[in-house]
Amino acid sequence: MPANKESDRDPGASLALLWGAADDRPRRGPKPKFTPAQVARRGIEIADAEGLEALSMQRVAELLGVTTMALYRYVPGKPDLIDLMVDTVLSDPPDLTRVRGGWRPRLEAWARACWDVYRAHPWILTATGLRRHAMGPHQVAWLDTVLASLEETGLTARQRHDAAILVLSLVRNLTQEALDRDEQGDREWDRLTTDQLTAHADRYPALTRAIAEGAFAPTGDDPLAFGLTCVLNGIQGLVASSAYLGAGQP
Repeated sequence: MPANKESDRDPGASLALLWGAADDRPRRGPKPKFTPAQVARRGIEIADAEGLEALSMQRVAELLGVTTMALYRYVPGKPDLIDLMVDTVLSDPPDLTRVRGGWRPRLEAWARACWDVYRAHPWILTATGLRRHAMGPHQVAWLDTVLASLEETGLTARQRHDAAILVLSLVRNLTQEALDRDEQGDREWDRLTTDQLTAHADRYPALTRAIAEGAFAPTGDDPLAFGLTCVLNGIQGLVASSAYLGAGQP
């Protein structure tokens, strides 16, 4: 039976698919017409154009010109297909060894590379969110790359991991905010909100002053710059003091 639900998944089969071991297993029947990467690319086409909710095994099978049941010869189920799509889109991580200046510009370059991937393929935010997913070689390589860039800091292994996840979380949140933004709707909402607050300025004096000083005005600035600078400053302070903000465990 095809595995369409998370509870039905075979983790071993998912990992074998992602890491290429599935290609080495003996198969009955005719030689496969497609590689897992070719199957993944059809899924990516759908998700890029219509979102992850539009993805189905049937849609992918139609693009490949096969029956839905035939597609299960290549991919155990939709969750496994999504994992394969994620790893295919990620491809190789940026070569941070080419970035000069130490860990900070390298971590920034890694963050911006993540930003570019998320903006180009927004469905990855959902695919790698709360659901459990198997990590393929490309996703592991991205994590390995950022951890390597932090080794010179002298931080503990746990600190390096937490720093990387902190930066990644910032990028994910800012990407989602950018994707959710409706500029025309935001302008109308801001106008109505400003009018309402002006009528009650005595109740919200700090917010009223902030609005008057342009706190919510569009700037056209790099949406990643401010948050990333703040986070990197925090990590730099931790590096300088060699003090752990958490439990202090390696």
